[in-house]
Amino acid sequence: MRIGIDIDDTAVITVNSMLKYADQYNKEVLGKDEIKNSLGLIKNRYYLKAIYGWNDKEKFDFFNMYYKNVLEECKPMDYVSKVCNQFKEDGNEIYFITARLNNIENCNTEEITKKTLQENNIPYDKLIINASDKIEAARKYNIDLFIEDSFETCSQLSEIGINNILMTTKMNEQIDEGKIIRVSNWNEVYEEYKKLK
Repeated sequence: MRIGIDIDDTAVITVNSMLKYADQYNKEVLGKDEIKNSLGLIKNRYYLKAIYGWNDKEKFDFFNMYYKNVLEECKPMDYVSKVCNQFKEDGNEIYFITARLNNIENCNTEEITKKTLQENNIPYDKLIINASDKIEAARKYNIDLFIEDSFETCSQLSEIGINNILMTTKMNEQIDEGKIIRVSNWNEVYEEYKKLK
């Protein structure tokens, strides 16, 4: 089986460092009040613009200033290393497919991502950075199972017949659709994978 895995808030916890620096940028650079605890209201991946009310220039300025720090501070989710190593032992191929940006000043996203995976003993066969269209990537690399935190992406994968597992986050926990396989941690990912296998 070829398993596709998203990185941010699926394999590693990104939202904490992202919001930490977003609050800092919003307050210290833009001179605006801090905004917290709004994630439950956000249903898509463009949550920074929605939470903070930034325009495109403010958003890109934020990324150019802080994206490297955000990526370097991401911590792996519990059991992701154990489960990915088990996937490999079971004979699967692992493709990390991420929308992480690769055009940010002074930030080698691919190098940082590889270092995070290596230091946390998370094996993989291929790393695809800047995959803005994950459906296209899933088709291109013949993914059999995709693990992702975007409800929208999981819905689209289901529509084209690709098995998927949704990692529950604050951004998607209030969506009640009843069709998509939902998990809360990587041990549950492995249990659902065994059922699909």
